[in-house]
Amino acid sequence: MSIIQQHTQATLSDAWRTINIDALTEDSSVNFDVSTLHPPLPEISEADARAINGQVRQLLRGGDAEGALRGCLEMPVYNGSEAAKETHLHTVIEVLQSIKASEMTPMLQRIYGQPGGSECLDVLMKYLYKGMGATSASSDSSGRTTPARAMTPQATGFSQVSQRPMAANESTGSAMSVLLSWHEKVVEVAGLGCIGRVMTDFRRV
Repeated sequence: MSIIQQHTQATLSDAWRTINIDALTEDSSVNFDVSTLHPPLPEISEADARAINGQVRQLLRGGDAEGALRGCLEMPVYNGSEAAKETHLHTVIEVLQSIKASEMTPMLQRIYGQPGGSECLDVLMKYLYKGMGATSASSDSSGRTTPARAMTPQATGFSQVSQRPMAANESTGSAMSVLLSWHEKVVEVAGLGCIGRVMTDFRRV
């Protein structure tokens, strides 16, 4: 075996590292609990999420769509069960679908201009991405919509989440179009930095 072959084999081997360098580095994550870097998040149960949904629907019936949207965004479900997170996602989407396209930008500008408005739009962007993922996953290879994820317009005039079989009649493409429209408006008001903050935030809705 030539010297070159011997050198190549030795280079490819990882047996040379016999000391755990990370353990000797003071700033390494192995030397402290990284969870302490994250502030504790309030736990929200499914019952709490349903209570928020009821309050939001009351605001919608009263014609206060902006108050309903802000109420959803000020109480995101970060620490909760999947059922609680799904319930709140459906609540947010219900509010978004009840707002006219002409009202999107003015409403977002008013929310953004208020204290905590930037955080609210960041939360909205998180739910938009989560909704897009849920909408995409709700269609199987044949293009049919999964009833549990679909949203159908009800007699109240607002789009409500339903798990009934007839909910499959709602177009997945229509739901995605609503989310994409909101995404465009949020970026227009809050800027591209909103996307970066959402992507790097450890809190997941």
